Amino acid sequence: MPSSAQSSGVRTSVAPPSGGPTDDGQVRGARLPREARRAQLLDAANEVFTTRGYHAAAMDEIAAAAGISKPVLYQHFDSKLELYLALLDRACDALVDVVQGALTSTDDNAERVVAVIGAFYDFVSSASGEFRFVFESDLTGDGRVQERLWRVNQEVADAIAAVIVEDTRLPLEQAKLLASSLVGLAQVGARSWVSDRSAAIGLEQAKQLVSTLAWRGISGFPLHDARDA
Repeated sequence: MPSSAQSSGVRTSVAPPSGGPTDDGQVRGARLPREARRAQLLDAANEVFTTRGYHAAAMDEIAAAAGISKPVLYQHFDSKLELYLALLDRACDALVDVVQGALTSTDDNAERVVAVIGAFYDFVSSASGEFRFVFESDLTGDGRVQERLWRVNQEVADAIAAVIVEDTRLPLEQAKLLASSLVGLAQVGARSWVSDRSAAIGLEQAKQLVSTLAWRGISGFPLHDARDA
């Protein structure tokens, strides 16, 4: 027998099962707070961008990796570029944090050099692959990317220069040049190491080799003795 709803001509809708798509293509599931959803989208986009690069990545692919519809993705990020810049900002902040943490981890300068060089090598060996946004971006022709990359290098060099000035009393301009050179040594070396694992140099050995080189250079600048001030 037909139900009363059927006999009266009223159509009833049946909700899609949990986890299935809604009419607008959005994947159903527990609603996340906005910041939690944003973090989820960034993680999904990180995987796509680091695997495929900016130009080959598509918003449809990122939405699928996050398990949402593309309209939902655009509710959080207006464009692919905005999403990429958010990830670049996150990666830059992470690099600054690990270098600053290394600088403050010890008062022994030899150990400090090992820690700072090690921070770069740990950064490139992280499973997240976020170093590629900072060291291997395929969007360096964009001014907004250039500005962020310049700024992170300046922030890292400024942090190292401040320690050099405090310990040696060298003029800031000289300390900044030394700091920038150390950053270049660490960054280029780490990029070379991570791109050529066939060299069979382990992470700890790579850190020790490069930090020994850096220490033999920077230790040539005598420490300032507070009693001579």
